[in-house]
Amino acid sequence: MRIRNAFPVFGLLTTLALAGCSTTSDSASVDDKGAGPTVQTAQIFDDAYGVTKDAGYSLPAIPISRVKPQFRRQVVSYQTTERPGTIIVNTRERFLYYILANGKAMRYGIGVGKQGFAWAGTAYVAWKQEWPNWHPPKEMAVRRPDLAKYVEDGMGPGLSNPLGARAMYLFNEDGKDTLFRLHGTPEWASIGTAASSGCIRLMNQDVIDLYSRVRPGKGTSKVVVIQ
Repeated sequence: MRIRNAFPVFGLLTTLALAGCSTTSDSASVDDKGAGPTVQTAQIFDDAYGVTKDAGYSLPAIPISRVKPQFRRQVVSYQTTERPGTIIVNTRERFLYYILANGKAMRYGIGVGKQGFAWAGTAYVAWKQEWPNWHPPKEMAVRRPDLAKYVEDGMGPGLSNPLGARAMYLFNEDGKDTLFRLHGTPEWASIGTAASSGCIRLMNQDVIDLYSRVRPGKGTSKVVVIQ
């Protein structure tokens, strides 16, 4: 399934080149201040990043010791008025929070859009897909001619697909596709950086975990993106 609605999106800072969620090599690392305030960690999941068998694919292990501790999956204290099940994405801190009960949240490290592709606002997960196809928009193909062959036919699912093992598709309050995704990435080293063309990327093992928690629908999967 491929949805192509295009329209002005809540609080976009630019036209965003339609947010193709591409991989890039010129990542901009966040400094240590970007990790945000110190919070109490209830549980950290360092053992969750080994070789993972999923739908016939074998995701390679992530050398988690090379990922900063704050960007590894963990349960943290988090006070918010949002109800459990809400996703809060803090692009400046490079964290995604899945709100749990009793003042807790599951926190994941993320990669975000480069400067000029940043965005903020409220949406919801309208639908989600395991091992998705990837269709870069035409505007991205202009910047990256090597991707032009995927505009119409798409890149099939696989270990090198830029959307990784899972994708969740964000729609606005009017029920239209924002063209932004929460998705996996094979480029684990990009977590904690500004590396994509606008979408929010997680390590594949983390996006599989998040995907299992999210129930698509306007009333069940609110997503708040802040800067």
